[in-house]
Amino acid sequence: MTGQDHFKPSRRGVLGLAFAGAVTAGLGVRPAQAKRIATKARIIIIGAGAGGTALANRLVERLDGAQITLLDPRVQHYYQPGLSLVAAGLKPSSYTVSQTADWLPAGVTLVAEAAAAIDPLAKTVATDKGQKFDYDFLVVAPGLVLDHDAIEGFSLDMVGKDGIGALYAGPDYAAKTWQAASKFTEEGGIGLMTRPATEMKCAGAPLKHAFLIDDIASRSGAKGKYEIHYTCPQKALFSVPIVAEKVRMLFGERGVATYYGHTLKSIDSARKTARFETAAADPVTGEVVKSMTEMPYDYLHVIPPQRAPEVIRQSGLSWAEKWTDQGWVECDMKTLRHLRYPEIFALGDVAGVPKGKTAASVKWQVPVIEDHLVAAIEGREGTELYDGYTSCPLITRVGRAMLVEFDYHDNLVPSFPGVIAPLEELWISWLMKEVALKATYNAMLRGRA
Repeated sequence: MTGQDHFKPSRRGVLGLAFAGAVTAGLGVRPAQAKRIATKARIIIIGAGAGGTALANRLVERLDGAQITLLDPRVQHYYQPGLSLVAAGLKPSSYTVSQTADWLPAGVTLVAEAAAAIDPLAKTVATDKGQKFDYDFLVVAPGLVLDHDAIEGFSLDMVGKDGIGALYAGPDYAAKTWQAASKFTEEGGIGLMTRPATEMKCAGAPLKHAFLIDDIASRSGAKGKYEIHYTCPQKALFSVPIVAEKVRMLFGERGVATYYGHTLKSIDSARKTARFETAAADPVTGEVVKSMTEMPYDYLHVIPPQRAPEVIRQSGLSWAEKWTDQGWVECDMKTLRHLRYPEIFALGDVAGVPKGKTAASVKWQVPVIEDHLVAAIEGREGTELYDGYTSCPLITRVGRAMLVEFDYHDNLVPSFPGVIAPLEELWISWLMKEVALKATYNAMLRGRA
């Protein structure tokens, strides 16, 4: 039995697809085209992921005569929100892969090279192939780095073997993750889920994977023969308290054991054990005491620490007083403009803001940067502000999800009040993730949403 077998579209499902399409059409469709601005501005965008590609498309429509250069060595574009579906056997890896160049319009120069050095004083970017570009404006959107080396005993060539998964590493690794996870869902044992102590992209992904593998195992050969153990370094399961409490309740109902204050440090694949640093407050002194503990597994899902790329960390663009081990870009949380270099903007995962490492966040960040960048070209101040909007279609079963949307202040900000309740496990929220989200994402890449 595969993950796909658990959810077959019915007549109700077909009607839902139509509804989902209608909903997608209403998700932030771009208003009537603003006037075009004549300019010779040199604009460099580092990174052709969701943010860089969407912004490039929008700037081409707004600016007449601008020199827009996009730097990214990767030929393929990854639809990262789909990786959790691939890792549960619900989609093939090809579902998440397209060609970067196919999303870009005439008027954008794609340079298939990586940014190797940024000089914010000279306003230049050098590539790993030796080219150097001058800029008037720079948008850094290189994504983040998965620090797999921080997990002793782990390497990516282990994924898919001996009960080890790592869906974040890309489409092929997500597919290999399902190879390992599917064996667990048939044979049972202990499923050990992890998440890192650092900030991370889509913090709901570890929870989605735990929920999906638990659900599939409960309907497969492992029924009655498995346990799910969820470990996290934090004191809560989600950064938004009301969502954390809902997840805690669901884990309790489904028998998922939760271990707080557990940070994965190493694995011994031969013994099938994982070693964690634990942190707990002394009951007498209140002092945090750290120690090490081992946990066995039959299936282990590894999510490593996540950090800004080295080029960002070495450029002097990172925060100096916070996230010092991670290197996120120092920027204003509402305008995403660098606090020391006003011609530089941070977009997507690399931005040093309290929330916002999801594709849905990028959708709302891009218009803000567009507004302030165009305003700067015209010699005025921009007006658009980013409020920290982050969305997580939190899958809880195959065919059910909660559409969780929130802002910087942990307020729930549902897009469809009265239609989609954010903390209820709904079939329509599943469709938003499984069907409608990709259409919205593609529209965003084209600059149309």
